[in-house]
Amino acid sequence: MHIYPSYYNDFKCIASRCKHNCCIGWEIDIDESTMEFYNSVSGDFGQRLKDNINHLDIPYFKLSSDERCPFLNDKNLCDIIMTLGEKHLCDICTEHPRFHNALPDRIESGLGLCCEEAARIILSQKEKVTLLNSKSTDDQILILRDKIIDTLQNRDKTIENRIEDMLSLCDTSLSKRPISLYCDLLLSLERMDEKWGELLNMLKENADAIDFERFDQFMKDRTHEYEQVLVYLIYRHFANSPDTQEALKRARFSAFSYEILRALGAVIYYKTGDFDFEAHVELLRLFSSEIEYSDENLYTLFDTI
Repeated sequence: MHIYPSYYNDFKCIASRCKHNCCIGWEIDIDESTMEFYNSVSGDFGQRLKDNINHLDIPYFKLSSDERCPFLNDKNLCDIIMTLGEKHLCDICTEHPRFHNALPDRIESGLGLCCEEAARIILSQKEKVTLLNSKSTDDQILILRDKIIDTLQNRDKTIENRIEDMLSLCDTSLSKRPISLYCDLLLSLERMDEKWGELLNMLKENADAIDFERFDQFMKDRTHEYEQVLVYLIYRHFANSPDTQEALKRARFSAFSYEILRALGAVIYYKTGDFDFEAHVELLRLFSSEIEYSDENLYTLFDTI
């Protein structure tokens, strides 16, 4: 059984139009079957493949000095696709930004927020997202997950009240801490992009001056964006928990993520006078790439929040 959100098939890579290319700054491993094909390629392009791959236990592309994939050309297009065809991309390049969670009776797939186009698709959903092909189950974590999603989509309540109801469903709570402590926690984690650190420091320095009520009023017609982020986080991280206690940590993580994302949006609004849709997309891309795509950071937050 294959489960995925209703927007899943809307994704198409925007290639050279992407401001934050996934072929820059990421180490790209090459799966075994693709590596076998690359080894069979002859001619000048075959030699270029051999020269630009590190042949270790898990081979990967050698990044340039500015951390670009060696096959990303000066037009930000992929020379492997243009020369060999899209079907000969390695698995990571083919699948990104999709994620897949393997559960006992199903595969659950989705789009990851670290991709700006995926974030646009998720944030732009104004209707309640549904999970396609989903069927009844006796798995208690999945049953709780479905109740949480229904709760987060209850548009008769504020986002804050929906989060309270979610935590109540899980018989847990999120300890409220000063924003500065949230920032210190996040700043203590491994960091890939200094923009993330600059944003956290800006929030820490200005937290006491931010008018959160004014920001919430500014965002009142865009609360569906926060709803979609919360549903995404629960869908992605909750059901593959090894046990109920771990699942509850992930509910708290989702609540924490809302708190910090709201605060970061508010400080951007405070400093610039605006926080438009694209600014929200960029904030989510940064958050996801820094937190969700570092297992160390993610599990530290699961265990700390």
